[in-house]
Amino acid sequence: MSDNIKEECGIFGIYDKSNIGNIANQVYFGLFALQHRGQEAAGIAVNKDREITLIKNLGLVSEVFNDNNLAHLQGEIAIGHVRYSTTGNNTAENAQPISVKYAKGNLTVSHNGNITNAKELREKLESKGAIFHTTSDSEVISYLIANQRLKSKSIEEAVEKVFPMLQGAFSLLIMSPRKLIAVRDRYGIRPLCMGKLKENVIFSSESCGFETIGADFDRDLLPGEMVVVTDDGIVSNKKFCGNKGGLCIFEHIYNARPDSVIDGQSVNEARVNAGKMLAKKAPVDADLVIGVPDSGLPAAIGYSHESKIPYGVGLIKNRYIGRTFIQPTQEMRERSVALKLNTLKANVEGKRIVMVDDSIVRGTTLANIVKLLKKAGALEVHIRISSPPFIYPCFFGTDIPSRKDLACNKYTMEELRERIGADSLAFLDKNTIDQIAPDSTVTFCKGCFTGKYPCKVPEEKGDKNLFD
Repeated sequence: MSDNIKEECGIFGIYDKSNIGNIANQVYFGLFALQHRGQEAAGIAVNKDREITLIKNLGLVSEVFNDNNLAHLQGEIAIGHVRYSTTGNNTAENAQPISVKYAKGNLTVSHNGNITNAKELREKLESKGAIFHTTSDSEVISYLIANQRLKSKSIEEAVEKVFPMLQGAFSLLIMSPRKLIAVRDRYGIRPLCMGKLKENVIFSSESCGFETIGADFDRDLLPGEMVVVTDDGIVSNKKFCGNKGGLCIFEHIYNARPDSVIDGQSVNEARVNAGKMLAKKAPVDADLVIGVPDSGLPAAIGYSHESKIPYGVGLIKNRYIGRTFIQPTQEMRERSVALKLNTLKANVEGKRIVMVDDSIVRGTTLANIVKLLKKAGALEVHIRISSPPFIYPCFFGTDIPSRKDLACNKYTMEELRERIGADSLAFLDKNTIDQIAPDSTVTFCKGCFTGKYPCKVPEEKGDKNLFD
């Protein structure tokens, strides 16, 4: 298990009404902007004259695509995907988009989230003769839509029938021969927004994807909304809307890019607010505030602003070590932090340091960073975490593991502080965490902190009362 939270998947799609050129290039740049949401696989599917051309593989966007294969992706509608595997193994077969051929034609799907009842749905379908080629819950969604399309007048009617069958988180882009459909689950657990570029309609997991291609942000999809785009225009179906929402609060803490705006809330401002709240809740006498790159930096700035302690750079991140870097020996695993982060000795030597990070999973990474800082001459290192302690798992796509693997469940606060080697340790309060996002138009899922989720989740074996 990694000591860091893994990002979400990212989806991006375009309905081209004004012949913007090579549509695949636009999706490519959009996926590049969303690369932080998944680094295991990438794919783009293009619809030209009702025929689907799909290229996908393991690797980063820049590794999967080049000028030659992008030139072959010509069409009027396109969807793309960057993947981090939460359901299904990290194999080329599980890369998305997922494209299927059936009696009514072609259907292609990109999915961000996690279907909590995917196993049950899959077993029911297999008992009726369904054959699956991947282990991804996204293929289950594709099969259900294709199956319902055989009994429906339109693809959007089929999607509407499938919607109540799905439990959990699903932001979807669905491409049929003539339509592009965007769907956000009724709790809005994962973000999805719509933009415009001339007459073209664009969908992206985050607003940062629009700026990359010169598009303008239009709006976020409402929780439970389905938007259908055709040559005739845009139609919104709000049949399943009405919930106040349940956006994953960790989008603001870590998942999203800081320059994105999600459901009315600037991500960067939310992280700065978290730092300010930390400074009020857990002040300390110190000489310098630093952040752990990258998501800890805005919170560190907020802590500095509120505490009046100067902000500075104490850690330098090596941005050229890939996330797939393998440490085959224990010695190399222990050195992995030093390979990715280095201290700026001149800034930290002889000083009392406040170090802000976004979360603690196992605590081993922070322990190694504290060692690096003290080796560089830091007199004290005070850890401040811009989220509450993780004590429950996530079922909706963020890789927060079972309770037994979480450091905040295994140790008391004092034991954890000692294991990390910090001079003090403090977290944000789970009851006030949503106050970091005062401009949000939706409420939040804080299940990984509180054990209370916006919808039904599977029981964790050996812990029957986990979700009471």
